[in-house]
Amino acid sequence: MSHIQGHDRDETLLLPPRLDDYVHAEAPVRFIDAYVDGLDFVALGFTHAETKATGRAPYHPADLLKLYLYGYLNRVRSSRRLELECSRNLELIWLLRSLRPDFKTIANFRKDNRSLFKNVLREFNLLCRKLELFGAELVAIDGSKFKALNSKHRHHSARELKKIIARIDERIEAYLKELDCADGEAQGPVFTNPGDDARRGGGDGGGGTLREKIEQLRTSREEQNRRLEQLQRSGQNEVSLTDADARKMRQSTQGGYLIGYNVQIAVDGKHHLIAAEEVVQSSSDRGQLGDMAVAAKEAMQVPTLSVVADKGYHAANQLEACEQAAVETYVPAQGNTSGRSGKDGRPIYSKERFRYDAVKNLYHCPGGAELKCCKRSLSRGGREEIHHYANREACGNCALRGACTSGKHRVITRLANEAVVERAAQRYAAKPENGAQRKQIVEHVFGTLKGWGYGAFLMKGLEQVRGEIALAALAYNLRRVLNVLSMSELLKAVGRPSAAVA
Repeated sequence: MSHIQGHDRDETLLLPPRLDDYVHAEAPVRFIDAYVDGLDFVALGFTHAETKATGRAPYHPADLLKLYLYGYLNRVRSSRRLELECSRNLELIWLLRSLRPDFKTIANFRKDNRSLFKNVLREFNLLCRKLELFGAELVAIDGSKFKALNSKHRHHSARELKKIIARIDERIEAYLKELDCADGEAQGPVFTNPGDDARRGGGDGGGGTLREKIEQLRTSREEQNRRLEQLQRSGQNEVSLTDADARKMRQSTQGGYLIGYNVQIAVDGKHHLIAAEEVVQSSSDRGQLGDMAVAAKEAMQVPTLSVVADKGYHAANQLEACEQAAVETYVPAQGNTSGRSGKDGRPIYSKERFRYDAVKNLYHCPGGAELKCCKRSLSRGGREEIHHYANREACGNCALRGACTSGKHRVITRLANEAVVERAAQRYAAKPENGAQRKQIVEHVFGTLKGWGYGAFLMKGLEQVRGEIALAALAYNLRRVLNVLSMSELLKAVGRPSAAVA
């Protein structure tokens, strides 16, 4: 039995008469072409959407957006790689109608329109709403750390800069002593080793003179001092030398840290489409819940929304912001030390044993006494007001004091808006299944993006990486939609007839 044989390379073939015949009717590139052609690039604000009367004709932003969508969908982000694909990829040759923009033009398009890709994602999500792909019932919010284009060795805190300056000073001092010693020896016997001339500052010696090394160290010291002064003036506590906006991010699951950004996404529970995305510099998720929940609610244009997140998002002010925006939250509370003495760790009455009276604004203790508000303070971050409740006189005469506190009296603290926290806890306890669904909805999205190679940014600067994430989210949603609906359904939704199968 013979093997399957290909065509003879020297044989003359009758090729398909149309370029369109090379692209299958169900190829995703057909939907990319149809969807982008339906966008209003002038309204979206893209550069070169309108041409001038004079000058060299630019590429239409539609063609370059098609190129990027195809590239991100197929895990190709590099402008040089995209330039190469334009000349050898039949689908791209069809998509761009044989246009071959150079890598600089491709890169500049992403850089110049970085803030507009979020608008394109919003337009695509509107199409998804039209196709009823968003359930808008339960949205999961989560964050993950993405690596910036900045090495750990090019990132310093103020403390590290001071250590670097101190080490430079030590090396300068050592070189100066060595130079003084060499100058003193020059008055004595003549050196016979050629390398000794370099030690005296009078020859090359293969590594530069001591005076040259000292001058280089002094220049480096001045540069580090400038960085330290700029850091102190800016009010920041860290500086990245390659990407100035990148920050040190701890990785709780992998251990250690990276220099990067915190990527936040809100994912709808129906088909796991990304409803909203954002990139922030804060390594903590605690202050992100409100903004992300409101962004998801606005993106899906619904009056109310249910949101689930992990305990890293639990913060009273964020829960309160969600309530005010008609967003129902399901966020578990973080662990606390209630029921343990702060001095010796022995068991004591937990805060739950004290009953709060909202009308009188006081606590009833297990011994029957009333603890009234005696002090107000702010949390460590200064974002939340804390009320302190105590009754020194009652504690002094209480027989239960030993089981209640290890100090002279018991103090109960309560947030000014703790009623919001209590309502959130009741909601979460009533529907624990929402918390179980969170992982299934949102965590695999980050796994997919990082599996596609998007866990490290190619561009520098906060606005630039936000544009990258918007493109990545758009490509992810596009892939999800292509898996849910047929090509004919998608083409019909954007008003283009289906192509005949070649």
